[in-house]
Amino acid sequence: MANDINNQPAGAQDPEAVTKKDKALLSTVGIILILIAALAVVGFLCLKPAPDTIQGQGEATEIRVSGKLPGRISKLYAEEGQHVKAGDTLVHIVSTLADAKMQQAEAMETAAQAANRKVDAGTRSQIINAARDLWTQAKAASGITKKTYDRMQSLYEKGVISEQKRDEAKAAYDAAVAGESAARSQYELAKSGAQSEDKEAARAMVNVAKGSISEVNALLEDQYLTAPYDGVIVVVYPHESELVATGAPIMTLQKDDHWAVFNVRETALKDIKLGSTVKVKIPALDKTVDMKVFFIQDLGTYANWQATKATGDYDARTFQIKARPAQPIENFRPGMSAILLQD
Repeated sequence: MANDINNQPAGAQDPEAVTKKDKALLSTVGIILILIAALAVVGFLCLKPAPDTIQGQGEATEIRVSGKLPGRISKLYAEEGQHVKAGDTLVHIVSTLADAKMQQAEAMETAAQAANRKVDAGTRSQIINAARDLWTQAKAASGITKKTYDRMQSLYEKGVISEQKRDEAKAAYDAAVAGESAARSQYELAKSGAQSEDKEAARAMVNVAKGSISEVNALLEDQYLTAPYDGVIVVVYPHESELVATGAPIMTLQKDDHWAVFNVRETALKDIKLGSTVKVKIPALDKTVDMKVFFIQDLGTYANWQATKATGDYDARTFQIKARPAQPIENFRPGMSAILLQD
């Protein structure tokens, strides 16, 4: 035996020693694999997947400032990026056409009021006196012809005159009575003045003229356009001296009322309700703020998230959520990213 060991080639290893090393190596690898598997199981059971990032952006109400007066831009009192207060003058529009219409309407009112005063004043006193004098003359003539007729009638009854003479006196008397009646009618008409229909027509013309003035004034109210609320001018469309038409936008005003809008799958709506408060991170400002949800609306089928699993899932609808900051956020602007934080 000793001779066999002595006869082994130089560098040869003992087979028993090699076997022990292999076993130790295998045992070590096995222990490592068991530890890795245990750690994987623990991580699977204990660790929760990170929630999906719900990213939205800032929004604000925008309104286009425009008027109903067509004209030329005389002066712009605000420029892009300028912050304005409610009631601040933004632009002055000049319209020579509107000014001419105002002069025309005022002239029409003056004429209508003059005609109305004339109708209300009635007939001139000279015409009334002349009519009264004619009536007086007619009454005198009627009295004379009546006396003449009475005499002729008496003489006819006594047989002194013929029936023809009596009839001539009667005809003259009837004509005098008719003339007296006509003269009296003319006097009463002159004294009463214009008819009620004429007076109503004159007053109506005055009202028409006043309506024309009111119409032009309504246009001229938009000579100076003012800011309806506090905000920032984001766009100015025309330049000074340019013409603008009725309703043409002059400026775009962004209201000082910012909020954030998110598109959220319904699977994430469990803790989001109208009136609830959510945490929102604004990366650009490095701030996390509280916002109150004031709007939740389904976006429709075109915005739905479709399930990717073959079985065991369903199509989740997408909802739009709007949340307004509990306190004004300085430098928070529309378009800034907003991250909806989930518990």
